[in-house]
Amino acid sequence: MAKQERAVRTRQALIRAAAEVFATDAYAVASLSAICKRAGVSAGALHFHFAGKDDMAKAVESEAAQCVRELARECRGATGSALQCLVHTVLGLLAAADDDPVVRAGFKLSVDPSRKSEAEMLRWWRGYVHELVLTAQAEGELAQGVSADDATTAVVAATIGFEVIAMVDGEWSSVERVARFWALVLPWLAAAPERVLASVTRAGHA
Repeated sequence: MAKQERAVRTRQALIRAAAEVFATDAYAVASLSAICKRAGVSAGALHFHFAGKDDMAKAVESEAAQCVRELARECRGATGSALQCLVHTVLGLLAAADDDPVVRAGFKLSVDPSRKSEAEMLRWWRGYVHELVLTAQAEGELAQGVSADDATTAVVAATIGFEVIAMVDGEWSSVERVARFWALVLPWLAAAPERVLASVTRAGHA
């Protein structure tokens, strides 16, 4: 049992170390030796758990996707309308990416052009946003003439854009920045933007 527990701890330490390296460096330049050094394990221990760098990247991306799914479930249970849920999930996602290198690295890996990826996290995120937008449309929350596809594209593109900005200035989760985004987008997106904007303001002061 103790041996199994050590193996689990070693694997988690490697995933965490890999996430920290991937979050800082592009996938193409991240090295296994840097990951081993950060995790404090030997190359042999790494290869016991992972076949190589791509296998590690998939593990990081999968764990990050699991964290974001849990965040989405919590947001869905704590907010009222579909658009309010979408706003709070975006805020929560970017805050989680700022705090947790696994989430941050998972997001970066999903959009990293240097690796052949199924983009698990990005695909799931797009599907989740689209589902919420369709619910909002069915409940009459979208402004007249706004299509679900256009709204989904805008939100997903903005989320990726925040990641790109973060690579430039190192700031992921500026609540003020995200709140300004919603202040610009909601008058176009929502039938009753003031109500949703009020929830953004409350989140900004939480």
